Amino acid sequence: QVQLVESGGGLVQAGGSLGLSCAASRDIFSIKDMGWYRQAPGRQQELVAHIKPDDSTYYLDSVKGRFTISRDNAKNSPFLQSVHLQMNSLKSEDTGVYSCYASGVLAPDDIYWGQGTQVTVSS
Repeated sequence: QVQLVESGGGLVQAGGSLGLSCAASRDIFSIKDMGWYRQAPGRQQELVAHIKPDDSTYYLDSVKGRFTISRDNAKNSPFLQSVHLQMNSLKSEDTGVYSCYASGVLAPDDIYWGQGTQVTVSS
């Protein structure tokens, strides 16, 4: 059994910063990519950012230059285990439930999800 444990999020004023973290509950050596989706009320779920084991990244256009995804490499491991999303210059439109995901955890095409965390940006 593998779980993705999320932390961070909360309430911040526009222009402020928040960080999100996501970690696999045990060592996994096959994760293909990890990142976050977000869901805002009345809007479709959208991929915000992801990172791959080679450190290549993807960002949603609206967060480029403001959000940074990185891996926690405390173990100096080439494998994805834990990631962090630093969100700066937050805008009200960044408000939503942010859900961490990881693909290729135990099977090539599987996707695991974290519990989701609320990010609220007040204007």
